Amino acid sequence: MQRKHIKQLTEPEIIELAKKDQQYFGELYGNYFKRIFRFVFKRLGGNEEVANDLTQQTFIKAMANIAKYEDRGLPFSSWLFRIAQNEVSMFFRAQKNGYTVEIEDWRMKDLCTEGNLLGYMTQEDQEKLVGLLNEMEQEHLDLIELRFFQEMSFKEISEIYNITEANAKMRVYRILEKLKNKWTASL
Repeated sequence: MQRKHIKQLTEPEIIELAKKDQQYFGELYGNYFKRIFRFVFKRLGGNEEVANDLTQQTFIKAMANIAKYEDRGLPFSSWLFRIAQNEVSMFFRAQKNGYTVEIEDWRMKDLCTEGNLLGYMTQEDQEKLVGLLNEMEQEHLDLIELRFFQEMSFKEISEIYNITEANAKMRVYRILEKLKNKWTASL
């Protein structure tokens, strides 16, 4: 099939062809590589080398599992973001000595404002908050990170987790409530 002809196909048609012939997966790779790379790069705090590795791993897993992909009304990118999210989470878990990601002060302030924590935070307060974040379950930490540090909308989060937008919002606010309770108990 010529390249020109591929450009005339819809994404669902390309996905169906990729399920039968991996050559067509290259079109999906080309369409989504930059978006997935940026997502992983931001999650890693700007580590380009590891971001490249994890992005490649994301696409290798996607290509290996494309036959299992089912269109459930969400964009194909949601499936890729979910794989990328899992790759980043596995990377963080594998880092026995921890992996440091720098968080800008203004993003921490957004988290504090929305979570009804302190209005002004000293360096010590910020370190305490980071400690509380590090004690969270990985999925909770991922949701907080996507919302506040990746600045994703509830709609984008819902697509990654294959849940409703309302459910994504409810999960984030429940996590913030738990964080606020832990914060208050630590004062």
